[in-house]
Amino acid sequence: MDRKPSITITERDMDGIEALLDRQPVAESERYAALRAELARARLVEVGKLPKNTVAMNSTVTFEDEESGHESRLTLVYPPMAGSPDTVSILAPVGSALIGLKVGQHIAWPMPDGHSRSLRVLKVDYPAEALHR
Repeated sequence: MDRKPSITITERDMDGIEALLDRQPVAESERYAALRAELARARLVEVGKLPKNTVAMNSTVTFEDEESGHESRLTLVYPPMAGSPDTVSILAPVGSALIGLKVGQHIAWPMPDGHSRSLRVLKVDYPAEALHR
């Protein structure tokens, strides 16, 4: 099995994601176990110290499914903002896999169907307001 790559998350994103997970029904706790494991091993940094090539909440990430070669471009958001074709919730398997990765890193991530997907980050963009907080 692939060793998990190192990940970096801002303290603000960590607080927001943990608060979101704490509000999820106890019956669904197993569904979010992989995301909780990612958060537990993340290196935390202040907002202004996050490297610009790192996937954070509200960043737009271009990534490749290494098996199919298919590229996708999605904005990582909290569930209330998800729903349009160009967004992915942090609670979705792909969103959970991408958080904290840097350009060039890849991760094998379990999908709901029991298989895993290997994703590689190609590019990360931030909304203008995220760079000034």
